[in-house]
Amino acid sequence: MKQSWKKWLRNATFGVMAVAALGVIAGCGSDNAGPADKSVVKFGVTNFADTLEPTQNYFGWVVMRYGIGETLAKFDEKMNTQPWLAESWSVSADKLTWTFKINDKAKFSNGNKVTAEAVKESIERAFEKNKRAATFFKYTDIKAEGQNLIITTDKPYPNVPGFLADPLFIIVDVAAEKAGRDFAKEGPIGTGPYKVKSFTKEKAVVEANENYWDGEVPFKTVEIPSIDDPTTRALALQNGDVDFAVNIGAGDLESMRNDSKFKVDEIASLRTVLARINQKGVLGDEKVRAAFISGTDRESYNKVLLKGTFIPGKAPIPPSLDYGFDGLKDPNAYNPERSKQLLAEAGWKDTDGDGYVDKDGKNLEVRFVVYNSRQELPIYAEAVQSDMKKIGIKVNIESVDYNLIDKMGIDGDYDLLISNIVTANTGDPEIFLKWYWKTNLNGENPQNGSGYSNPKYDAIMDQLAVEFDKSKRQSLIIEAQQILLNDGAALFLGYPKTNIVNNTWLTNVVMYPTDYYWLTKDVKPAK
Repeated sequence: MKQSWKKWLRNATFGVMAVAALGVIAGCGSDNAGPADKSVVKFGVTNFADTLEPTQNYFGWVVMRYGIGETLAKFDEKMNTQPWLAESWSVSADKLTWTFKINDKAKFSNGNKVTAEAVKESIERAFEKNKRAATFFKYTDIKAEGQNLIITTDKPYPNVPGFLADPLFIIVDVAAEKAGRDFAKEGPIGTGPYKVKSFTKEKAVVEANENYWDGEVPFKTVEIPSIDDPTTRALALQNGDVDFAVNIGAGDLESMRNDSKFKVDEIASLRTVLARINQKGVLGDEKVRAAFISGTDRESYNKVLLKGTFIPGKAPIPPSLDYGFDGLKDPNAYNPERSKQLLAEAGWKDTDGDGYVDKDGKNLEVRFVVYNSRQELPIYAEAVQSDMKKIGIKVNIESVDYNLIDKMGIDGDYDLLISNIVTANTGDPEIFLKWYWKTNLNGENPQNGSGYSNPKYDAIMDQLAVEFDKSKRQSLIIEAQQILLNDGAALFLGYPKTNIVNNTWLTNVVMYPTDYYWLTKDVKPAK
């Protein structure tokens, strides 16, 4: 681990030095007026999508981030649900029927009007194509009456507008698909300020939607190269290869803060970096699992290795949200001596002197699946690997492409699987807590591939699903978190800040807590 960390530090230092050197070159004689042709802008991103089919995996995030698709509702900077394609909504007295009034001005990029009937077909399509849709809510009826979309649910759901703000429910023109358009290859027909010109995983190009319904579109063309490495993204921004970029690494970010050519927008995110723990493998033993978690020095990871840009992990929901973080008790706080004791109690001892505990002739080994598009993830994984060696557990790190993560999570194809997850993607953490830890009974909750199951936790999730009172919801969420901590359901590593950095010839480049709204109609040349 020490060698790996030194290597990472050298690379990070080189990145900062390279950026600084390039900054000197780029800054000579420059007034930062921007390119001569301001009709084109270049945007450096991390991309995890093979296609632009919004119902496949989480690819709808990319469709929304690239300004192609919109939903009925959206979230503001404080995670309040706001109108978007729906100009208003209401719920019946029995809390079962929601009425969404579709904005009469809204159009698809092909010029077709966004009618309530078109919205109905789009939502039905999402439910047909992705089982995840039914984990948000289930409907007994959906119909269009004029510009009113009327959804009747099987039981009360407090947050239907927030659910429909999730990118899975991006509104697309189903009629265009029926007429032959291949959404996966050609991109969906959406309502955003931009439409797809071309797409590969390596680079997307979008162009102005001449039928955009919600104001002017500032750029004729937006080129969006996929640059997975954070240091490379920083260099591309400094070199002028891109004009703005997301999630610049800590070392490079600091140099850009001090450079007048750039503006940094950084916020405390809604994200948690965690390692899902497969309850069906060797970590299914509660003592082994507790030993593993107790052996991880999460304070050191975040304060030393990540230079304080992350808050040390403890609970499922980050302290940026008001769900009792400080009051929650971690029974598996860092204590390597306790880890060794628990392993011994579980029958794991180093009988052959190789430094790893064993039982029945086999070493205690775990498979830790990691993806590298976020700089912090391999750092966390290597730190965990180092700490586990100290208590006699062998950690084998397996790096995979992000595209594989969702399926591996559903299939339970891991011992530990690292993820950087938005915990309040629908306005509050209910869906996050449900997806990853409510019992996957008869395939109803496929995101929980870990096998974790606790009837008391399930009961709280059921209560939460129908509770409209905000204070009661908060109490239930706090209680649910404590159960997960007591059970050692996952390893909560840290809570990141998130950022977007732009050349100052651009304005209104903003990072929102949800991480959905990157390229918006408001990103434009500064006057």
